[in-house]
Amino acid sequence: MDFTPLTRFIDSLEGIGIPGCDIIVKREHETLYRHMSGWRDREAALPMRGDELYMMYSVTKPVTCAAALQLVERGQMLLSEPVAQYLPEFERVQVREPNGAVHEARQTMLIRHLFSMTAGFDYELDTPSVRKALSEKGDACATRDIVRAIASQPLAFEPGTHWQYSLCHDVLACLVEVVSGQRFCDYVRDNIFLPLGMERSTFHLPASRSGEMAAQYNFNDQTNEADRVPSTNHLLPCPLYDSGGAGLISSVEDYSLFADALACGGVSDRGTRVLTAATVDLMRENQLDAALMKDFDWPHMAGYGYGLGVRTMVSRGQGGALSPTGEFGWGGAAGAYLLIDPENRLSVFYAQHMLNNKEPYVHPRIRNIVYSILGRD
Repeated sequence: MDFTPLTRFIDSLEGIGIPGCDIIVKREHETLYRHMSGWRDREAALPMRGDELYMMYSVTKPVTCAAALQLVERGQMLLSEPVAQYLPEFERVQVREPNGAVHEARQTMLIRHLFSMTAGFDYELDTPSVRKALSEKGDACATRDIVRAIASQPLAFEPGTHWQYSLCHDVLACLVEVVSGQRFCDYVRDNIFLPLGMERSTFHLPASRSGEMAAQYNFNDQTNEADRVPSTNHLLPCPLYDSGGAGLISSVEDYSLFADALACGGVSDRGTRVLTAATVDLMRENQLDAALMKDFDWPHMAGYGYGLGVRTMVSRGQGGALSPTGEFGWGGAAGAYLLIDPENRLSVFYAQHMLNNKEPYVHPRIRNIVYSILGRD
């Protein structure tokens, strides 16, 4: 199998401003391809070596949804149940109309709405209620406190009536805490990380391990260069907050274990099952009807619908995609890219550490190059 075209593409990314990147392709638990290019720390002239940690940002979301779906499998909650059944602060949520008027929600917020980004939230953490919680609780402010503050803010629309990228999966992480009785980061460690052998993955990196992190950059559109920025995550409002939407820190090798397990029906390379094949299929089933699909209109997501926390291929023609219907995954703010294909038991995981990440250029090209290579096998 000749991966030269993929190597050529990955090596070209430094030329468009991406300081360093790493990619792995697996099929049936076997690593078909691994390549890294560029710098883990450009200013220190340290080349990529493959063991870098990255702030995964939104590729945290599929992990969070997998954790929550484990609780569905165990009968501890149902997608059709009201969120308020477990998080009472959502019993009487408000909705803000476009004209500014606020009223009590007429539609019930269901657990499925959290998975499918249709609950009505926005992606704003710098709100009066969150600032108040941070002021009152200080360093003791935790996930449950922030989610209570989120619940006190008016929704952008009635639950279930629109798709909007938002804090849905942060709230879902809090739901996992309440239903499981464990802090979210501990639940994920015990039920996903340790069973899969993801020994370096965490939601809270000790200072002693900061040297394992790849340098973080931000692409400057004015200078066409990547500027070094601090290794901080603006979506973490306080130290004890477990962000189900953006809090994961992991490596390419570690995250590929999660991707490979889902590609192989929920079973890891060591034979450990984290989800059933039926649940993986449910996860990648499009949850958006025709009206909601109008909201899911990001150009680089053409051809995809949205499942339980993941994009899912519904129209290869519309997307210009060489991947099959049902291929699914997501991306992260710093450029990470997850592709899972249960039909071919294939997974791809790519990581970089650059905000303003050039995702619309990079991700679909990786997808199509991988499938063109496999198609020649």
